[in-house]
Amino acid sequence: MASYNKVMLMGNLTRDPDVRTTPAGTTIAKLGMAVNRRYRTRDNEQREETTFVDIDAFGQQAEVISKYCQKGSPLFVEGRLRLDQWQTSNGENRSKLVVVLEGFQFLGRAGEAGVNEGTSEGGGGYRGQSTQSTGGSSNGNTGGGNDFQEDEDIPF
Repeated sequence: MASYNKVMLMGNLTRDPDVRTTPAGTTIAKLGMAVNRRYRTRDNEQREETTFVDIDAFGQQAEVISKYCQKGSPLFVEGRLRLDQWQTSNGENRSKLVVVLEGFQFLGRAGEAGVNEGTSEGGGGYRGQSTQSTGGSSNGNTGGGNDFQEDEDIPF
């Protein structure tokens, strides 16, 4: 049976990117994104639900996002789901799903914050070259630019 792990989200950042560098020199940006869904109930009442998603960006993509994005910035991201698991100091097991960024596109208006200059539609996409993907082998696709090794110690 084949597997497929692809996520596409469009939303706004809930905080400024948290940028760190590993001892090996890899840049990591941790992002929070809010994705809104509007719908009508059976009673024709308008409702909205918000889903909050954690996103990890690596390498040059992390640097570009941290340079041009801040809390409230609209962003389209493509990536894959990764399950993070850890144990608290109390010995409790915890886990959460995180999106590992593989590509993104700025969604602001043309010329805003210098990110979309030269585009009339406010596009400004970015897709880095993947030399090695986190937790798997590269299949030749352009992707996240993730040269981060999962067994590497993360300083945060």
